[in-house]
Amino acid sequence: MSNTASINTKAKSSVEKALQETLANSFMVYFKTHSFHWNVEGAHFHSLHGMFEEQYNEIWAALDDIAERLRALDAYAPLNFATLSKHAAIDETGQMPDAMSMVKMLADDNAALVSQMQDAVIVAQEAGDEATADLLIGRIAAHEKAAWMLRSTAK
Repeated sequence: MSNTASINTKAKSSVEKALQETLANSFMVYFKTHSFHWNVEGAHFHSLHGMFEEQYNEIWAALDDIAERLRALDAYAPLNFATLSKHAAIDETGQMPDAMSMVKMLADDNAALVSQMQDAVIVAQEAGDEATADLLIGRIAAHEKAAWMLRSTAK
């Protein structure tokens, strides 16, 4: 059972930083997925449009859980995109990619997010914050599945 009072100040700060990074990177993947949903074209339009929609809806719901976990730790969620993006390692899309480039980009972004969250799980577990670790483990499974679906589509 997680008790934020039992997490020491340094460990709590590390968990908060890991959650801020998870929130920022998740939001970047959400936004890319949603913008690709809006802009995808070509022979695979219908299937990609639908897959992107399923994925961005799933991520959107998770963003709230991540931000609320920050609040449960008495940290604040970002109030603007500039603050949010300072914590992101996943880059924005600079230009309009073709459909298969979108798929490959999102597969890579989901895999990068999984890697970042795996590190965050270790931080949470070392701090004794099993609630955060549990949340992140669930998110890892969701993004591993998304990456697999995207990689399979790109073949």
